[in-house]
Amino acid sequence: MQILYNILAIIVAIMIIPVFMVRSIREKGFVMRIRQSLGFFPEHALEKVAKKHCIWVHAASVGEIVATSPLIKEFRKEFPTSPILVSVVTTSGYEMANRIIKDADSIIYFPLDLPFLAGHVLRRIHPRVFLPVETELWPNFLKTARQLHIPVMMVNGRISDRSVKQYKHLHSLLTEMIGTVKKFAMQSQIDADYIMRLGAPPELVTVTGNTKFDQTYTDVSAEEKAQIIREMGLTENEGIFLAGSTHRGEEDFVLKAFRAVREKHRGAKLVIAPRELLRTQEVIHLCKKAGFTVTTRTKLQHEKSHNEDIVILDTIGELGKVYSVGDVVYVGGSLIPHGGHNILEPAAHGKAIIVGHNMFNFKDTHALFKNRDACVTVNNEQELAEEVVRLFDEPAHRARMEAETLAIVNENKGASRKSAVILREMLEAYESCPENRQRARATQKIDNFQTYFIDLVHSKEVHGFFMHIIMGILYVFSVIYAGLVNLKLAGYRVGIFSHRKLDCFVISLGNVTVGGTGKTPTAQRLATDIRNMGYHVVILNRGYRAKWHGKVGIVSDGKRLHMSAAEAGDEAFMLAKHLPNVPVLIGADRSLTGKYAIEHFGAEVAILDDGYQHWQLERDMDILLVDAVNVFGNGYILPRGTLREPVSHISRADVCLMTKVDQAAEGSCEYIRETVRKNNADAQILESIHQPRCFIPLSDWYVDIAGDGIEVNQMRGKKIMAVSAIGNPASFEQTLSDLGVVIIESLRYPDHHDYNMQEMKDILQQAKNMGAEAIVITEKDAVKVPAEIIQAGMDIPVYVICVEVRFQQGSEEFRQLLEKRLAEQLGPR
Repeated sequence: MQILYNILAIIVAIMIIPVFMVRSIREKGFVMRIRQSLGFFPEHALEKVAKKHCIWVHAASVGEIVATSPLIKEFRKEFPTSPILVSVVTTSGYEMANRIIKDADSIIYFPLDLPFLAGHVLRRIHPRVFLPVETELWPNFLKTARQLHIPVMMVNGRISDRSVKQYKHLHSLLTEMIGTVKKFAMQSQIDADYIMRLGAPPELVTVTGNTKFDQTYTDVSAEEKAQIIREMGLTENEGIFLAGSTHRGEEDFVLKAFRAVREKHRGAKLVIAPRELLRTQEVIHLCKKAGFTVTTRTKLQHEKSHNEDIVILDTIGELGKVYSVGDVVYVGGSLIPHGGHNILEPAAHGKAIIVGHNMFNFKDTHALFKNRDACVTVNNEQELAEEVVRLFDEPAHRARMEAETLAIVNENKGASRKSAVILREMLEAYESCPENRQRARATQKIDNFQTYFIDLVHSKEVHGFFMHIIMGILYVFSVIYAGLVNLKLAGYRVGIFSHRKLDCFVISLGNVTVGGTGKTPTAQRLATDIRNMGYHVVILNRGYRAKWHGKVGIVSDGKRLHMSAAEAGDEAFMLAKHLPNVPVLIGADRSLTGKYAIEHFGAEVAILDDGYQHWQLERDMDILLVDAVNVFGNGYILPRGTLREPVSHISRADVCLMTKVDQAAEGSCEYIRETVRKNNADAQILESIHQPRCFIPLSDWYVDIAGDGIEVNQMRGKKIMAVSAIGNPASFEQTLSDLGVVIIESLRYPDHHDYNMQEMKDILQQAKNMGAEAIVITEKDAVKVPAEIIQAGMDIPVYVICVEVRFQQGSEEFRQLLEKRLAEQLGPR
């Protein structure tokens, strides 16, 4: 059903292009609407809300915006530090939102519900919660919300008879959409019954009332009302008949009723507010044809009134306030089979209201006012004329209706407050659930081609026709890449390419997947162990993302640091900082850096950090790391997957080290062992864990990286924000969760990302807004935090989690193998 929906959505989008082109010429602001609907937002439009845990409220048009206005005020009270985003569909809704909603941090147009587009915008913003107003359910958008585990709550929910019948034709698509919503806050019991008929679980449905009862943007003082009357040329009148939101066909009925009123009340005036402003000229023609003088609201802004009989309200967003000047109000869309419009705007002013019998879109509200004789329902044009005349002729009857209308409005206030309380309860329940706390917290802070491509190649499952095409193309390149890797390796084996040899014991440490296996802390542990055995050891790092460029770079000479983190690259700098007695060198050609280390530092053992694929250099021991959490990636070679070379190349390893075995899923370690044995029966298998040692305040970590900090159990139960720019952020987050830390948000940046001052300020502010007690980062991140941020002072403490690699099963056998190999070549120590 989803595929059919997407095909139809694309076809409709293509077919409607000519209409969009015409409207872009005729309608002011339509081009901006389309640009945003296609995901192209103005500069800074999302700056305050994107990836900042915002509350996203979506209201389609003017009517929903009216309902949204009081909601936003209550959300601001309930969530004072959370950014609020409001989205709309129509141009009139956008203008109305900007006029009456002052508490929103950003107002945008909602993206078209096309494949990829809706999901792309949602991923870019990644809100804390999504709140559709009334019944704004969009399949592709909600599908992405499910994938990202973003909770959805329907607010001011309303379902008409027609909608119930139409939605049922969506079948499985409806089931998926309804299943995405975590709470249904409905306007009335009728709406609640309808949504349950569509499949909503009764325990998730509650009745809050209609938030339009709470709206205050239409409040008009006596002075403002007098000004509106004066500006619209209605000063000299014997009563004002106001027809709001009229549709084609209804203006004839209204004009006949007005003619009947004029027989007794010669000075009466008529105000018509067409539902569609494009019909303004058509309505003007009807008024003139009926023999009345007519003008428009916009014309009166530039010309003096000539005491015309009729004024056409041809502005956006004013009807709510203009209702205040009417003595008798007819709400349109109700004498034709449209379903009516909401009567709460005129009711807020305490008006005598008349509607037609077609009010099926607002059954509950209509029933409430009708049962208390607060509005009159007519069946045809004749009855409309009779009732309008009666209300003009009988002021006492009209006054009773006005008093009853105000009483109903005052009795039903409070829906917005109820909705805000329910939202807080829903979020607290959702975010406190262990599985959701892990899922809902992670936010990818930077979206660009790099991060999109990384997410793509990490995917194990492919959804959608277009994704299958893209993955198919990437798979072809993977086959080509794998062939080239095998060909190059074969060239080294048969002697076409020559190996270089160092006059020392060479150990390569690496993996067959891209990033995230724990090479750096393992290199640190291995170097420490070898030095403790009595050998002079150096680390040769390639200097990934280092600003230094040259053949041999000395990060540390084993006595002091010679490069900053930016110059050396984060991994090399961290190794040098952790190993004050071990020289660390960087350079693309390890044979050159290794030769330099032998000549200048007396190196006896060289560890090639990330050197499993550095075939140019002969090695005496190959140690292959396999992440027990992310076993062999998704099984595909680059660029389709994350494998650097085929899994069969495990055959080169002397030792296979399984890292993070304490976080491995059930069966993962057994699978790795089987795979290793299948491809390399002689390899020794070793297990390790990343054991948290302590939490060190960032300022202290800069001074003493080996400091004691605070014990890990002291962070148990604390609400923290996790921030990382590493290859496997999920493992870092899992480590924190295992320590009992409550992660309220995890901000994920691309691997090796360099933080700038503004980003750190934003991180600190967001943590403060969310009520975090601390921010926790990795050591790899700590080396990239600008020192200026520490000197400037931080309102929230920032801790660096320090971990150490501990060898587990197979550790004794590995030590014996290492000692034996070293002694054979270098002699015992």
